[in-house]
Amino acid sequence: MPIKKTIAAKKVVIGKKVATPKKVVSAKKLPNEDGLPLSTVIRRRIQAQKARFHANDNIAAFIKPGDLEGLVDEVAQKMQSVLESLVIDTESDHNTRNTSFRVAKMFVNEVFNGRYVSQPELTKFPNITHLNELMIIGPITVRSACSHHLCPIMGKIWIGVLPDKDSALIGLSKYSRITEWVMCRPQIQEEAVVELADLLEKKIKPTGLAVVMEADHFCMQWRGVKDPDSKMINSVMRGSFLKDSNLRREFLALVQRKS
Repeated sequence: MPIKKTIAAKKVVIGKKVATPKKVVSAKKLPNEDGLPLSTVIRRRIQAQKARFHANDNIAAFIKPGDLEGLVDEVAQKMQSVLESLVIDTESDHNTRNTSFRVAKMFVNEVFNGRYVSQPELTKFPNITHLNELMIIGPITVRSACSHHLCPIMGKIWIGVLPDKDSALIGLSKYSRITEWVMCRPQIQEEAVVELADLLEKKIKPTGLAVVMEADHFCMQWRGVKDPDSKMINSVMRGSFLKDSNLRREFLALVQRKS
C-alpha cells in the first residue's frame, strides 16, 4: 500500500501569536493570463493590436507592471537550457552556477532595455533668442548589439543641429539619454542612426539635422573574418545639412577634429 506523505507548515511564535509562514512563489511560477509563458502573453497582446515586434522595436506599450521581472525569470530558465546544450556544468562549476540568471538580467534590464521601457522624457525649451547657429553634440558613447549574432556594437555618435526660431531646444544630457534608449536593442547600425535621426527631427524640428556614427562590430572582430581594425561609419543628413554643402563640410570637419 502506498504511503501518503503530509508536510505540515512550520509555525513561528511571535509574542503570544502563532503565525504560519507564507509560501514564497518565484515570479516564474506565478500564473499569467492563460497559464502560458509570459513571453507568449506579451506577444499575443502585440499581435492583437497588429503591432510589430522586431528586434529593434520598442514594445513598452505592451509591458505591464511586474512583466520585466517575469521575463528575467523566463529568459533565465531558457538560458539555462542553452548552457546545458553547450555541455557546460553549471552545478559544480562555481563560475557558471548563476550565469543564466545574470545573462537574463543583462539582456532584459541593460543591453536590450530600450525595447521594454518607455522613451525618456525630453524637456523642451522654446528658442526665445532665435538661435540659428550650428550645434554639435558628441561624441556620445554607443553600446548596442547586432541582431544577426547578438554581438556587441561599440562606438560613438555625433549629432549636429541647426535650429531656427520655431525649433525646440533640449538639454544636452537628453541627447545622450535618447541615444542610449534607441541603441539598447539588437539592430544593425544603418537602421539605428536613421531611427535616432527620425526621433530627434520629430522632437526638435530643426532646420537641419546630422547624425554620424562610428562603431566597432564584434561580429566582425570576434568571429567571422576576425578583423580587429574594421569599423563602420555612416551618416544621416536632413534639411540644411543635405542641401548646403558648406554646412555639411563644416560639421564633418569639426567632428573629425574631435575624433
